[in-house]
Amino acid sequence: MKHSRLAAHAAALLLLSILIGQPSNLYAQGSLTPPGAPAPMMKTLDQIEARTPISSAPYAITNPGAYYLTQNLTVNSGDAIDINTNQVTLDLNGFTISSTEATPAGAGIYLTVPSGNTDITIENGHVMGAVTNNGSGIYSGHGFKHGISSYLTAPYNSCISKVSVSGCLSNGIYLGGSRSIVVESCTVKTVGGAGITADGVSHCTVIDCGGSGIVATIASDCHGEASGVSYGISAITVENSYGYNLGGAGDGVHANSAANNCHGYINNGGGRGVYSGGTANNCYGYSYGPGGYGLSATVANNCYGQSVSGTGLFADAANNCYGYSASSNGITCNGPAIGCFGSSLSGTGISARIASSCYVASGATNISFKYNMP
Repeated sequence: MKHSRLAAHAAALLLLSILIGQPSNLYAQGSLTPPGAPAPMMKTLDQIEARTPISSAPYAITNPGAYYLTQNLTVNSGDAIDINTNQVTLDLNGFTISSTEATPAGAGIYLTVPSGNTDITIENGHVMGAVTNNGSGIYSGHGFKHGISSYLTAPYNSCISKVSVSGCLSNGIYLGGSRSIVVESCTVKTVGGAGITADGVSHCTVIDCGGSGIVATIASDCHGEASGVSYGISAITVENSYGYNLGGAGDGVHANSAANNCHGYINNGGGRGVYSGGTANNCYGYSYGPGGYGLSATVANNCYGQSVSGTGLFADAANNCYGYSASSNGITCNGPAIGCFGSSLSGTGISARIASSCYVASGATNISFKYNMP
């Protein structure tokens, strides 16, 4: 037993002597000094999204690309930002563009290509002047003449989104119509001219305008208010919207072709709460002005029209409608009135060429309706 342990120790010592006797390069690790600086592992901001910062005004955009504001900008005369080219995205980045010009002549953002800019996006910020309304429709003060506007020819294939404009002597957002221009989720307040003019306008609110509130080809889910001989909302088609005229001969909602699910109101003029040159469906129109119609359409379906001194509801054909007037006809219909209710305090409840399944109530004259057979 003792001899075996001695033999094991001898073998271990022999192995150790063999290992110690090997050349030193048997365990070489190589140089630990790196061959050069580490290569970057992350992309730069320009590699992710190349954008040009704008930190002062006036500023002219002359090259296509993406631009963004880094702070609030103020000018004392003229335009703040001119867009002199196409294919531009301008992110206001939540900041405000303003002006202190005593006699407003410039624009917050001006699209200057004479033939019409194309592929322009402006988003996420504010354009602000200091023009006010003295309460009688006179707009004055310093700042911008226009909020966002175009030069000579309207742009096309462009979009304005989530921008507020206020206190401008003339127009809020004025880009013309019928050229694939969309204005969405924008607000305009206190401008001496038109609030928003574009091809398609949706989810926008405009109040306190000297001209029409919203002028478009299609206006949907909007609120437009105006004064004077103008319209709260004017478009070929108006849907799910509210239009209001404070005091002139204009209309609350003016639709050349169709008004759907709209509410129109005129306060003090001979216009119409809701007007449609084609059909009006599920609409409410009210006129407080002298001689104004509550609602007027070629064909009115499921509509309500009310007037203080003019006709409550006027149409060539009325179906399932209600009309009321304090001193004129509740409903005047050049053709058939079907399933309608008309009421008047001193006029005729329903005056129609043909009245079918109708009910009327009349006050002072105690006349149910005029029923004129062909």
